[in-house]
Amino acid sequence: MPRLDDYAQWFYPGSRRVFTPEEMARGGTQLWPSGIDQYVFVNVVLLLAAFSHQMSTGTRPVAWFLSLVITSIALAVARGLWRNPSRRWLNVACYGMATVVAAAFVVLIKTGWREVAIDHAALAVVVMTAILSAWWGLTVYRVDQIEARLRELADQEAALQLQTRLAAAQIQPHFLFNTLASLQHWVDTGDARAAPLLRDFTAYLRATLPMFERELQPLADEIEMVRRYLAIMQARLGARLAFSIDVPGSLDAQLPPGLLLTLVENAIAHGIEPQLRGGHVDVTARRDEEHLVLTVRDDGPGLTPGWTESVGLSNTRRRLLSACPTATLTLADATPGCIATLTLPTP
Repeated sequence: MPRLDDYAQWFYPGSRRVFTPEEMARGGTQLWPSGIDQYVFVNVVLLLAAFSHQMSTGTRPVAWFLSLVITSIALAVARGLWRNPSRRWLNVACYGMATVVAAAFVVLIKTGWREVAIDHAALAVVVMTAILSAWWGLTVYRVDQIEARLRELADQEAALQLQTRLAAAQIQPHFLFNTLASLQHWVDTGDARAAPLLRDFTAYLRATLPMFERELQPLADEIEMVRRYLAIMQARLGARLAFSIDVPGSLDAQLPPGLLLTLVENAIAHGIEPQLRGGHVDVTARRDEEHLVLTVRDDGPGLTPGWTESVGLSNTRRRLLSACPTATLTLADATPGCIATLTLPTP
């Protein structure tokens, strides 16, 4: 808000906020409300109809014509300010209009229409003040609207980053501790499985740690993380776990880090580990028209009757929709087992 001693606002009013083209592209995409045009024109016509009886027969058509022309010009300027609500353009419009009105009165006086100019001076000042006030109010409103939208987008991005970091932090502690415990035991006993497990575990951590800094990551990086995770779990579970990954290298997509990994973890936790015989996990990807379809399938007991989404799955779905509103995630019985299907738009 301007201070009373800020004299610049008396001669150069308007918001000092200047939006960059990038900010306008992000926060200023709202369309001009078409209802404003209808509202203004209807009110102008009603006012002209109400005061037409006070006009002479000769000036009535001229008054109607000039009023509608001025209204059209005022609305055109308002639409321009809507697209570019800058202080500079507001003042160009205001001082430009004041100059045109002053010039018109000078012309009227010089061409012998002095009495007409004097009689309509007060009305002209009122109309001009109303138009300038409307432009000023529109500009202030528009600046506030864009700033609010930019803040909203910034909050959404911050929330998405937080969700990503929290999801990355949800590397299950028991998975880490159990893996380290197995590794320590195999090292102590000289088990030949220790070296491969250490390599996979190191590669898994190397692939996982960048999740803390990313909002999205390439599909290839996500698959590498899933591959290392499954190799570690296979080393721990032995013959109880078999897996396959069929994801062509030509497929490309961006997805929230750890999203596919979470689905694989769920398949292990709910489909493989509860069974003494273990089971099989398949991770596949294919292109379907304009979408990329990723599936994680296990041959475990499947969904229990009346099942509801866990907190982890709900957070996964929320992160997915925040990053890509057109993406979908579904879970269904596969008979046997469960299949999670993730659909992403292709770039």
